[in-house]
Amino acid sequence: MGAEASLGAIARAKGGELLEKFPLNPAQRKVMRAMADCRSAALGGHRDSCDSCGYEHVFWNSCRDRHCPGCGGQARERWLDARRDEVLDVPYFHVVFTIPDILHVLALYAPEVIYAILLRCAGQALLDLGASRLGARMGILAVLHTWGQTLVFHPHIHCVVPGGGFSRDGRRWVRVPKIDFLFAVKALSRRFRTLFRSAVRQAYADGTLKISTAVVADAQALDLLFARSYRTDWNAYAKPPFGGPEHVLGYLAHYTHRIAISNRRILSFDGQTVTFSWRDYADHNASKTMELDAVEFLRRFLQHVLPPRFTRVRYYGFLANRDRAVNIAAARELIASKRPLRPRASIPDPRLCPQCHKGTMRRMAPVDPQCNRTWFDTS
Repeated sequence: MGAEASLGAIARAKGGELLEKFPLNPAQRKVMRAMADCRSAALGGHRDSCDSCGYEHVFWNSCRDRHCPGCGGQARERWLDARRDEVLDVPYFHVVFTIPDILHVLALYAPEVIYAILLRCAGQALLDLGASRLGARMGILAVLHTWGQTLVFHPHIHCVVPGGGFSRDGRRWVRVPKIDFLFAVKALSRRFRTLFRSAVRQAYADGTLKISTAVVADAQALDLLFARSYRTDWNAYAKPPFGGPEHVLGYLAHYTHRIAISNRRILSFDGQTVTFSWRDYADHNASKTMELDAVEFLRRFLQHVLPPRFTRVRYYGFLANRDRAVNIAAARELIASKRPLRPRASIPDPRLCPQCHKGTMRRMAPVDPQCNRTWFDTS
């Protein structure tokens, strides 16, 4: 019989071997430990009993790490509840910004700086074209993803953009002229490329961007790297609108709280090899499977651990945090929206007894942690 097919099980089985072969930074070690300990005796828990049928069960505590595939559900629901009051009755567009593979090395060596530049430049490119092509101040929600379907390193930005914005005087709502078209992707990608190069050069000049001299020796080498990157397309992909307000929340949940891979995609783990599903976008989204050595699988996953306290969901334009509530209210008034949002489905009560499905699980006693740490130490 194969081993349990989950990230936690793979981390527990192969974490020590991974540390012997590859150096991990403290943030990666912390995530590794969290995944291995999540919902296990290592974190302790509590013994609960059903007040109806008397069924007893030990519930192990969760790690609550944002990279853990078993956690994050409640945080996602709270975030979506807060967003319900911010959705406008307009079409929404999905725009994706990527950088050429040759520039990925910058993000690998200085992730916190490059990720922030990626987010800022994607938002600014949309704001600039909104001002020049529509004469409007738009709003953007930008989300950083760093992975491809096979867990390779692939930093890119997903943007969710309402179809319109405020006029320059703020008295009118300017709609996108064509319902199925936002901006020309070539103009968008060129503006993004210009902004990104300028921001990276400035960060390197003022010392914010610290790159190994073996990768970028000086400013001239950085310019050469960018010159080589211009030989390939800087892709900006704008999808047709995916629907009105009733579709936006589900769409946001799919992108904003996604992690590199979920346990659902891990099909099997035999103790040495991990088999997982992936979607081949180059082959009409065909569903395929891939086998990886478990240590290589963990190494790929840990490439996508974010710097501590890094915010990967950011807002720009009239959705910027400072004035978002006021701007949303003003936009609703200008749009004259009267359509209510469709009620969201109720969330199952986690305290419902899994045995009789009638009673409530009541906490009876705590269960102390039971773990003898070895390679989990983050020091």
